[in-house]
Order: sequence, then structure tokens, then C-alpha cells
Amino acid sequence: MFMIAAVSAKETATPEKSVSPGINHTYVDPDMKVDEMLKRFEVESREVFQSRDAVLAACKVKPGMRVADIGAGTGLYTRMFSKAAGENGWVYAVDISPPFLQHIRQRAKQEGQSNITTVLCADDSTGLPPASIDFAFICDTYHHFEYPQSTLASLVRAMKPGASLVVIDFIRIEGQSSDWVLSHVRAGEEIFRKEIENAGLKYVEKVAIPGFEQNYFLRFAKPEP
Repeated sequence: MFMIAAVSAKETATPEKSVSPGINHTYVDPDMKVDEMLKRFEVESREVFQSRDAVLAACKVKPGMRVADIGAGTGLYTRMFSKAAGENGWVYAVDISPPFLQHIRQRAKQEGQSNITTVLCADDSTGLPPASIDFAFICDTYHHFEYPQSTLASLVRAMKPGASLVVIDFIRIEGQSSDWVLSHVRAGEEIFRKEIENAGLKYVEKVAIPGFEQNYFLRFAKPEP
């Protein structure tokens, strides 16, 4: 188990304009308190925590797969994917937050999960090696992509042909969604889906997850050559 850091796309290409300036300021703060985030993220009132077993089953992670948990946060799904992928598989826990990644490494060591690599990503790149993953997972994090085109391009490069991507995010509908969602999540499902398809991935399906009322689950795939 080890850590790698991403190279920003802004160092190698014409920079993309931020779509949500400052949206990640809390997470890039080196003094962020992970214990406080655990109380927000790993609680039964949060749909993606309460429905985690159903989400894991729908992800279809199999032994030996190489998985990327993009925006891994407290590492809840990283740990679940680690068990599902098994000793012959591997999980990249990708996040912009050093405190989150430190927490993930500590928990992995405590629980004997040696098939996890933490990746400190840039705000415009996943930092993953080319053709390195069979499955990518973005849970309540896509709306935090400040530079979605650049980040998606790096992710598509990292996906093997035929690899799949699952995106879970908040339902955003004017007049129906909460004020928090309307102010925090920049766009709804249709726009996010179009952005992902424009990056080169094929839309596969929308999956109904028991317990989901505020979130949706979309599956995409990288076309075979």
C-alpha cells in the first residue's frame, strides 16, 4: 500500500476554466478534521451510506478487478471495494484531500487491507496511470469536479477498453430539490450524463437502488476498439 500524486493537466495543456470556483476549499484545507467528516458521511441518514450494500452489489466488482474510487472521502467504498476485489485485485483511493487519504491509509493498515493505493489527485486530473482500471466509481463527487473536461479525460485514459464507470449524484430539479442541492450542485442528471458521454464513454443504464430518493445511479462504459 502506497501513495502517488497526480500531475495537473494545467501544466501540460491549455487550462480549462473552473465551473465551480472554490467548491473544494474545505477538502484541500490541511487542517480539515476527518472525525467531523465521518459524522457527516458515514451515517444512516445519508442515502449512499444506508444503501451501501445495494450500491456495492450494483457495481458488480469481481475478484481480481482494478478499481478506482474517485473522491474516496472517508474511504467507506474503498474498503468495500478492497474486499470485493480480493487479494488479486487492487483499489486506487483517489482524492484531493491529504487528510482523507491519510485516514484511508491508517484504516487500511488497521484492517489489513494491503491492496489499496491512495492517490492525491489534482483539481483537473485523477492522476491514474493509462489503461490501469477495470471499474471507476464516482459517488456524490462528480459535482465537485472543478474542471470536469480535464478530469474526465484523465479518467477515460485510465480506463481499459470495456471498463465501466458508475456515477452517483444528487437529483437536481428546480422547484423540487432542496435549497442546498440547488445552490451546491451545479447541474442535473441530463447535463452530467451529456458531459460524460462527450468525454468518450457510452451510457449503459440507470439503476434503481433501494433507498435512493435524493440520488441517482448511472452506469457508463468505455467502448472496445
